[in-house]
Amino acid sequence: MLKLFLFLLLLTTSLLADPKVEIYATNIESTKDIVKAFNGVTVVYKDYFLSAQRAVYNKKSGELELFENVRANQGSEYQLLGKYAKLNIAKKERQFKPFYMLDKSSKVWMSADEGCASGKDFSITSGVMSGCDPNDPLWKMHFSSSSYNSDTKWLHIFNARIFIYDIPVFYTPYFGYSLDTQRRSGLLSPSMGISEMEGFYYEQPIYIAEQNWWDLELRPQVRTNRGSGGYSVFRFVDSKVSKGEFTAGYFAEKDDYFVEQKLAHDTHYGFNFLYSNEDVINQWLGTNFKGQSGLYMDVNDMNDVDYINLSTNDTVDNLTSKQVLSRVNLFYNTQDNYIAAYFKYYQDLAKVSNKDTLQKLPTFQYHHYLDTLFGDHLIYNVDMQSNNIYRERGKNVTQTNLNIPITLQENFFDEYLNISYQAYLYAQYSKFGGTEKVSSGEYDSGYFTRNYHILSASSQVARAYNSFTHVMVFGSKYTTGGSEIRDGFYKDYKNFCSNPANKNSKQCEFYNIVDVEEQLQLDFTQYIYDAKGSEVIYHRVAQSISYDKDQSVGELENELDYHISKNINFYNNFFYNFDESSFSKMYNELSVAEHGITLSLSHLFRDTFLKATPNTTQFTSYLTSSVTYDYNKHYSYNIRYNYDYENSLKKSAEIGFLYKKRCWDFGLRYLENNRPILNENGSGSIYDRYIYFTINLTPMMKSGGSPLFEYKLPKTMKGL
Repeated sequence: MLKLFLFLLLLTTSLLADPKVEIYATNIESTKDIVKAFNGVTVVYKDYFLSAQRAVYNKKSGELELFENVRANQGSEYQLLGKYAKLNIAKKERQFKPFYMLDKSSKVWMSADEGCASGKDFSITSGVMSGCDPNDPLWKMHFSSSSYNSDTKWLHIFNARIFIYDIPVFYTPYFGYSLDTQRRSGLLSPSMGISEMEGFYYEQPIYIAEQNWWDLELRPQVRTNRGSGGYSVFRFVDSKVSKGEFTAGYFAEKDDYFVEQKLAHDTHYGFNFLYSNEDVINQWLGTNFKGQSGLYMDVNDMNDVDYINLSTNDTVDNLTSKQVLSRVNLFYNTQDNYIAAYFKYYQDLAKVSNKDTLQKLPTFQYHHYLDTLFGDHLIYNVDMQSNNIYRERGKNVTQTNLNIPITLQENFFDEYLNISYQAYLYAQYSKFGGTEKVSSGEYDSGYFTRNYHILSASSQVARAYNSFTHVMVFGSKYTTGGSEIRDGFYKDYKNFCSNPANKNSKQCEFYNIVDVEEQLQLDFTQYIYDAKGSEVIYHRVAQSISYDKDQSVGELENELDYHISKNINFYNNFFYNFDESSFSKMYNELSVAEHGITLSLSHLFRDTFLKATPNTTQFTSYLTSSVTYDYNKHYSYNIRYNYDYENSLKKSAEIGFLYKKRCWDFGLRYLENNRPILNENGSGSIYDRYIYFTINLTPMMKSGGSPLFEYKLPKTMKGL
C-alpha cells in the first residue's frame, strides 16, 4: 500500500504542469492533457487544502474541477463547502456551486447559490449569513449580493434583511462588517428611539481609522421634535509614552422646544481634551534626565449641563454632575525631590456665569522626601505649596504654605514598642488682589507661623492559630500646640473667623487656619487572616480626647470591613458624637456575588448638627442599590434603585432583563432618572423615563453596547 501511494504521488507530480499543485487520490487516470482522480481526492495548492469525491484537471488550460462533497480550507481561518468547484490555477480564479463559507475565528457562516473568487476577492450572489447554529439559526441575514476580501476580512452586504425566528425585523440597503478585530473605517451600530417630547431619535456613528496612530468617531444625531447636532471623538497615540483624546459636540434646539421648555440656551456645545505623557520633559526638551516626569491633562468646557445630557441617550452612563473640573498636572520626580505644578478650573453647571467661582491657577509644589540628620537619629521632610486662588470677579489671593516635620523615632522591648516625637514647623503667607471690597475694608496681606508637637506610641502583636492569624495594633498620639505669630489678615480676622458660626461668611472664605487642640488620639486596629493569608476582618476604633478649655471627648469612629465569605462582604463606618448623643455619620455597604446573585446595597446618613439654610441641609440620607440575578446561562434580571430620603426624591430606578444565547442577546429595560438642566430661572431638573430594547447579534454587535431602540416616556419638570 505504501508503494502504491508513493507511485501515485510521483505520477501526479509529473503530470501537473504547475509544480505548486499536488493531487492525491486512490485512483488516477491520465489522457493527454486531462488528469482524472477518483475516491478520496485531496488537492494541495499554496495554503489551500481541497477535498472531493472526484476531480478533473486540464493541464493545458490550468482548470481544476471538483465534484461532490467539496471542502476547501485556507490555513485554519475559514472553510468553503459545495457540490461543485472549479479552480483556474493560471488565472487564480475559483468558483463554487452552491457556496458555503465558515470563518472559524468568528463562527460566522454564509450560504449562497454561487460564489466566485479571483485572488483574495470573493463575489457571492443571493445568500444568507448568520453567527448561529446553521441547522436552526435564531437570527439570519438574507442578501441579494455580497463581496468579501480574505486579506482585509471586510464583508460587504447589499439589500440585507434581518430575520429573527423567520420574522423580518430590519432592512438596510447596505451593511458592512469586519470578520476580525482590526480597526477599519466604516459605519458603527446606530441607536434610535422615540420620545413623546423629543420625537424620533436617531444617531449614526461613523468611524474613520486611516492610520494606526489615530482614529476619529463622528456621531451625528437628530431628535425630530427637539433639534439636531453631533459629537466627535478624535483619539491618537503620538509616542510610546503618550496618548490623547479630544471630544467636541454641538446641538441646536428648535425654537418651539426652546421656548416651551424655557431653557437657558438654544444651543449646547463644549469639548473635552484628555492627554497623558509618562516622560514629558525628556521627550519635549530632548534631555536625558534620570528622574520621572509626567503630564496629565483633563480639560473641559461647556455652556451648560445639556451638553452632557445630549452626548448619549443611555442615562445609566449619564448620571450628570452639576460641577465639572478641568485640571492639568505636571511633575518631575527623583529619589530625593518632587516638583509639580497643578492647574484646576471649576465650572458650576448650575450657574449661568462662573465669573465668581474660585479657581486654582496654578498650584506649585516642592517636596523633599524623608531624609536624616545626625546619623539617622532624626528624620525630616519638607513640603511647600503656593496656591494662586483666582476668580474673574471678586477677591483673589496667593497663599503659600510651608510644612517641615522633624521626627525622632526609636524602638524598645525588642521592637514591641515604638515611640516617636514629631515637631511640626508650619507657615502660611497670603497676598491679596482683586478689586472687590469686604464690609470691613480691604484685606491686608499677612503671614502666619506656628510650631506644634506630637508624641506617639504604638505596639503591634500577632499570633497564628490553626485556621487563622490575629494581628492587633495599638496606637496613641498626643498633640499639643506651641508658639505662633500672626500678622495682617491673620491677626485682623482671628477672632471672627475662629468662631464656627462665621465659618461660611464671605470674610472668611480664605481663612483656613485651624487651631491646634491639645488632645490625645487613641487608636486600635485588628486584622484576622485565614489559613491562606486572605484578609477576613479589618476593624479599627479611634477616639480623641481634647484638653483645651473644658475637657471634652471627640467623636468615636468605628470602621469594619468583614469578608463574610469569598463572595460576600460587609462594610461599616460610623462616627458617634457624645455631645449630641447621636451619630454624625453612618455608612453601611453590603456586596454579594454568590449563587448567580450580584448585590450592591449602601446607605449614607450624615448629620451636621447645624441649622438648615436655603443653600444647605442639616441631614443627608441617601440609598443606592443594585441587584443582578443570573437565573441560568440564558436569563438574567437586574434592578437598580437610588433614593434621597432627606429630599424625598427618587434619583434613579431601573428594572430589566437580558436573554442571552451564543449568537444573540435580547434585553428590555425600564429606567427612570432625575437629571439636572439649566433653564431661564437657573438650576432645575427633568425626570426622564425610558424603555430600552437592546438586540445584539453576535459577533456582529458588541454585547452591552448602546440600545438599538429606545422609547422615552413623557417627562416631568421639577426645580432643584
